[in-house]
Formats: sequence, structure tokens, C-alpha cells
Amino acid sequence: MSKQSKAKRDKRKKQQPKRPINRLNAQQPVQNHAVLQNEEGQVVAAIGLQGTEWLLAIGGQTMGNADNPIPMLAMLKHLSNVQEKEGRKVTLEYSTQMQQMIDDLAAEEGKTADEYLAQLVSEFEGVEGEDDADDAGTDVVADAADAADAPAADAAPADADAQPKG
Repeated sequence: MSKQSKAKRDKRKKQQPKRPINRLNAQQPVQNHAVLQNEEGQVVAAIGLQGTEWLLAIGGQTMGNADNPIPMLAMLKHLSNVQEKEGRKVTLEYSTQMQQMIDDLAAEEGKTADEYLAQLVSEFEGVEGEDDADDAGTDVVADAADAADAPAADAAPADADAQPKG
């Protein structure tokens, strides 16, 4: 081997493009399928698909997962209704794949997609009515929406540390 072979090999390695490292347990990207936004365009809640698992995120945090996203969509629709009753303007948009799932489930029950989704939303409204009758506190979904309207969670600890302790 020549004295220059190592230098040539190192030069050749530096000129090659960088290869990404593929890890065995790498997280798959999340594809958004339903997004609830407030009037400022901030995302209040979302439903996404990661691999084969549906994730629900509220206020920037993953709150749960499921095999079927339709109950989560009904919850977002209920959250949208609650926000609108409180005078806030929100928009709920969902993908054609999600719409197709609703259509299929509604057809199995002999209903339209709107009727089927309205039935699921009404189940959440019944739960809220029971909470109000029992004076058990505020609705968890409404609390999550209020938390989403609050400043970013990253800013809260920094502000708390800035205050003098005494």
C-alpha cells in the first residue's frame, strides 16, 4: 500500500454525499387528517395518522391514540360547537380519507354522513349535560380548548422563573 492511499481514501469519503442514518425504531411522520383552528389560525386540536395508529393532539400535546379516529373527530366537532357557543370562531377541516371513513360507517347504519357524525357529537353533549347537572366541574374538552387559547406552554415556565421569589 502506498503512503498516499489513506489520504486518497479520506478525500474520496469527504466528497461522497452524506447518507442519513436509518434507525430501526425511527418515528414515522404524523400525517394530519383533521385540524381544528381558531380565528387567528392557531391549531387548537388535531387528529393525525402515524403508521397505523391515529393520534389526538390538543393544545400541542398528544392526548391519546386509537384504531378508529371517528370518535375523536366527533369530539373535535363537539369542541368546535362549544367554542362557537362561547362566541369564538373556529374551523374544523378534515381529509377526504376521514370523510370516506365517515361515509362508510354511516352507510353501514343506513344514515347520511352528517346524521352519523351528529349522533356521535350528541353523545358528547349528553356527557356535558350530566356534568352540569351534577356540578362536577367544567368539561375537560372545554378546558383543553382554553389551554390551547392560552400562550404557548414553553413561555409559561420562563415567565414563572422571571418573577422574584420572596
